[in-house]
Amino acid sequence: MRRALALAVVAATFAGCGGTAAERGHATLWVTRDRGTQVLLVRTVPAGLTAMQALDRVADIETTYGGRYVQSISGIDGSISSRHDWFYFVNGIEGDRSAAEVRLHAGDIEWWDYRSWTRQMRQPVVVGAFPEPFTHGTTVVQGAPHAVAVRLSQRLGGSGRGRNVIRLVPGQRFRAELNGDGVSATLGVETARRLLRDPSAVRYRYEVP
Repeated sequence: MRRALALAVVAATFAGCGGTAAERGHATLWVTRDRGTQVLLVRTVPAGLTAMQALDRVADIETTYGGRYVQSISGIDGSISSRHDWFYFVNGIEGDRSAAEVRLHAGDIEWWDYRSWTRQMRQPVVVGAFPEPFTHGTTVVQGAPHAVAVRLSQRLGGSGRGRNVIRLVPGQRFRAELNGDGVSATLGVETARRLLRDPSAVRYRYEVP
C-alpha cells in the first residue's frame, strides 16, 4: 500500500512484527477486492516470512519505492486517477508500515484488499478475520444475554498486551475500532450466536451493518 506512511495506526501489537525467518508453522493469506466482496486468492504460507515475501510467493506482484509498497497484484493496479489501491491487514488490523517490515507468525491472517479510497481512506480494523483481532490481548465481552457473553469470552480466550472490549447489542451489526492498545467492538446478539456456531460467518467482511 503506497500511502501507508500517511496512515498512522497504533497497531504494532497486532501487526505481527518481529519474529524470525526460522519460525515454524503457517499463516494464511487472502486477496480480495471491493471491501472483501470478491475473493481472488486464499493460500497458506510459511510463518517467518514478511508480509511482502508471503504475497510475492503466491501472487504476481509489482512494487514501488524499492519494493516497499504494492502497486499491482495479479495485474490489478493501484491508480491515483481512479482512486483505487491495495490495502492490507494483519489479524484484522490495517497495516501502518510497509509490508516488507511486517513479519508473519504462525496462525496470522494476512489480508490484501483492492478498493476505492474516494470516500474512506482508512479502515483501521475489520471484523472479517474473526476471531482476530480479539485473540490478541485480553477480550472482555459485556452485555446481555449473559450466556452468550460467557460463551464468546470462553471461545476467544486470548493473551498478551492489549485489552479488547466487545459490547453485545440487539441485532446483527458488528463494527470495530481501535481504542488505545486494544480494539472496541459493537456486536449484535444475532451475529454473536452465528459466530459461536460458525466462526467464519463474517469472513472477508469489513463490518456488518
